[in-house]
Amino acid sequence: MIKTILFDVDGVLLSEEHYFDASALTVWELLISNNYLALAPEKFKTDYSEAEIKSIRETVFGKHDEVLKLMKSRGLNANWDMIYLSFGHQLIHLLSQIKEKENSSINNWLQEPITREVLLDIGRVLRNYSVNQDFNLFVSDFEESKETKQELFNYLNQLAEEKLGVQTEIFSGINALWSVCEHVSQEWYVGDENVEKSTGKPSVQLGKKGFLANETTLAAKTEIEALFSFLKDSGVKIGIGTGRPELETIQPFHHLNWLKHFDINHIVTADDVLKAEKGLNERLSLSKPDPFTYIMGLKGRNTSVEDCLSTTLPISNGEEVLVVGDSLADLLAAQKMECQFAAVLTGLSGKDARSDFEKHAADYILDTVLDVREIIEKN
Repeated sequence: MIKTILFDVDGVLLSEEHYFDASALTVWELLISNNYLALAPEKFKTDYSEAEIKSIRETVFGKHDEVLKLMKSRGLNANWDMIYLSFGHQLIHLLSQIKEKENSSINNWLQEPITREVLLDIGRVLRNYSVNQDFNLFVSDFEESKETKQELFNYLNQLAEEKLGVQTEIFSGINALWSVCEHVSQEWYVGDENVEKSTGKPSVQLGKKGFLANETTLAAKTEIEALFSFLKDSGVKIGIGTGRPELETIQPFHHLNWLKHFDINHIVTADDVLKAEKGLNERLSLSKPDPFTYIMGLKGRNTSVEDCLSTTLPISNGEEVLVVGDSLADLLAAQKMECQFAAVLTGLSGKDARSDFEKHAADYILDTVLDVREIIEKN
């Protein structure tokens, strides 16, 4: 009998589309803006039309989001990680075009943390040459690898050696360049008003309205609220385990009138994961598909990181816990816990994801999160 349900948010309750738009705009800005590589500053602005955003996203991630889908299929779930991987790959490609004449500089750049100041320095050198961006290379380069999850970061080091002749570990883990990508992404998603609250740092580039006020639900918001009420009335505890930061989870839930159905102690976000990671002695990723997010969601945010990390896997009574997600990362996390898993077909790949979920033996495959009601009614 299912006693607890833990929901992912993006692709399950709320649409991921604006996150993917913000991700594409982030990669685009890092490449062209005067604040970063400045390869085409005349093309940069902070208020693109919907048509322009669509065009930028198709340029960066492919007409059918092939780049995003490849990363998702390898278990990478966090948008910040996807941005970092895409921009890091493009940076290596750009440097490969000047390696014959700038070998010494490239070696220096790839041995120290790549901060915003280093990107400015790289940009000043790149602009002395005729270099081109080529986003089509991403799929072909990464299809040659077998890496999954954060191991894909390490593959950037391998590509740096193959394409640049430089041995480096600079792309591994959560690093200075990853943090630059994260901050630009948050500027685009939360907008000027919320950047400092979200990141603890002021905006580098002002003028962004953000997407927070334009969240799209994946079923009628009143129907999702009715589902939450039904679950609570049925004696089922509900919680959240999301890769979204806290601001981007709590604020939309409040606006949608959903927050009242949840105990805030069981809403676990990317902020909780990042805080836990920073407290570790070694650089270890705890984002999905690591089960940390769902373990803390189950036990509560007042549980210590140490207690969550020392939880014996599989958990006891895992059959009483249902994880509802849209990605392979969610499924893998649930399976490590030996919880039940319900895959919803409202994520990036839509109904095309069914075969992957069948291959990985999801317990349930649902057209929409509203179908969770039927699972409980049959239990």
